[in-house]
Amino acid sequence: MVADGHYQYLNALRSVLAIIINPLQHATNAPVRLSGKVGDFFVAQGRMKSENAELKEQQLLLAGKMLQFQDLQAENTQLRNLLQARARYTQHTTLAEILYSGRDPFSRKIIIDRGSLQGVQPGQVVADHVGVIGQVTRVNPAVSEVTLITDKDQAVPVQNVRNGLRAVVFGNGETGTLDMPFMPFSADLQPGDQLLTSGIDGIYPPGLPVAVVSKVERNAAYLFAKISCTPSAGPDRQRQILILGVVRSEPPAPRPDPEPQKPSSPKPHGKR
Repeated sequence: MVADGHYQYLNALRSVLAIIINPLQHATNAPVRLSGKVGDFFVAQGRMKSENAELKEQQLLLAGKMLQFQDLQAENTQLRNLLQARARYTQHTTLAEILYSGRDPFSRKIIIDRGSLQGVQPGQVVADHVGVIGQVTRVNPAVSEVTLITDKDQAVPVQNVRNGLRAVVFGNGETGTLDMPFMPFSADLQPGDQLLTSGIDGIYPPGLPVAVVSKVERNAAYLFAKISCTPSAGPDRQRQILILGVVRSEPPAPRPDPEPQKPSSPKPHGKR
């Protein structure tokens, strides 16, 4: 050791021993390094799981907000269309919202959030920005019942825009279809004809879109043609509707006939 300290005799031996011992050192340190990497792996995995859960939660929140935004955007578009439609109606209109559909599966009715407290009356016409939806049939203080034109008890007088032909469309109890019965075999009706309210019943104001002729079947064995129509409007497409005010066009009272003038009696002649 004294000689090595002064003359460095064992440097070569140290180099050989370092080469021999180096693999043993790596092998000895390997478990420590492996345990550290395993610990780091689990820590990183836990962090990634928590971050993934947070990202999923944020994604769900953003998806909900996106749906709300799309719903508000659609509602805003609907309200804009209704405001533009109000300018086309000469009578007073009331904006209402559909609450829910009627509970009877064999009828086509909806419940709206306007009633007698807001001036709603039975018989008023209900429409949207496209056309006629139905008619108010029952009124409560806060809500009202609207019978749709597709209900089997509803009938609407219409007029064909193309040729002025008048007819009546009836509901058949099915959503999205109307019937036009008792039309002659030779009636001038074609698929695609626009049907508007004729106004002859005094309930529906004239000129409101009602339906479009979708199918015309003619069979020589029958006197009447089978005609199906598709409603122009519908409550399944929006939540806001318009209640049209009642327009009373009463004729003026007749003037009383003038009383006939009585002939004047001749004056008696005096005696001479």
